Amino acid sequence: MTDRHPGEHRDPLASTGSPLVGRRPTPGPIAILPTDNEVYADAVRAAGGVVAPLSDDTRGLIWLNLDGPALQSTLAAHPGIGWVQLPLAGVEAFAELLEAQGDAALPVWTSAKGAFSEPVAEQAVTLALAVLRGLPEKSRSTTWAQPQTGISLFGRRVVIVGAGGIAREIMRLLAPWQVSITIVRRSADALAGADRTVAAADLASVLPDADVVILAAAATADTKHLIGAAELAAMMPSAALVNIARGQLIDQDALVATLASGHLAGAGLDVTTPEPLPDGHPLWSAPRVVITSHSADTPDMVEPLLAERIRGNVTAFLGDSAFIGTVDPRAGY
Repeated sequence: MTDRHPGEHRDPLASTGSPLVGRRPTPGPIAILPTDNEVYADAVRAAGGVVAPLSDDTRGLIWLNLDGPALQSTLAAHPGIGWVQLPLAGVEAFAELLEAQGDAALPVWTSAKGAFSEPVAEQAVTLALAVLRGLPEKSRSTTWAQPQTGISLFGRRVVIVGAGGIAREIMRLLAPWQVSITIVRRSADALAGADRTVAAADLASVLPDADVVILAAAATADTKHLIGAAELAAMMPSAALVNIARGQLIDQDALVATLASGHLAGAGLDVTTPEPLPDGHPLWSAPRVVITSHSADTPDMVEPLLAERIRGNVTAFLGDSAFIGTVDPRAGY
């Protein structure tokens, strides 16, 4: 039994923050920009914070779009802001701004990383099953197909690139299928629950044995085209590729060519480059591919999860600086 409401997701990182050493911003009024949002304002007030228009007294900022230059201008004009909450898990839209901060202690940056783990992991498993079972082609069919086709997920070898909240939730959801899980992360430090963990530099060594490869890593300069022609060729012809991270992790031209050649069971893509993917793009007509138009975390799913993240971080802002989802400006995530 569960005390959740139907369709309700939770933030697995809630209440997991640790106080930041030497990086305690000064508490004060919090502005929500560039537009008001009463749900998020209620979350601020529920944590004891004060929502107020942007002014010289503003000390916290909740930023709700991806306009990096506008945020940069806002911070430059209001240097008293010591904490910034960003709206998404990925922060690549603010890469230049984060890089410019360097080693400066403030502002503290927090994102929604980990907050949307449950809905995104749910989509990742859905896409993996869809590809293995051949749903991309079957859903397009206009005649009864023979022979019967499909690959079971039970007991398969799954490689997950990334070790954050989404990867952990994917592992939890995959447990009933009794799969073997390899985690690929920046270091080879073991991740609890995985059968093995390897460093990103060793990605090529684990691809040839993978039945399913799921991309759940941050978008950085190091992960651009992490999966290219060589990596795709190294995968088994029967392997499934799933991307619920960012489109730039895959060389899409190489993927289109790979699918056209008959290699791979297929690809399940919730994300592409660019977004929206233009009508007529070769990916739309590529064989054995399903594209779900970045719907892993819909607005109805995101709003309550981001509100809870905001509530938790306002509590940290006013108290012990135990922020959740802190961003390392140097690492870019």
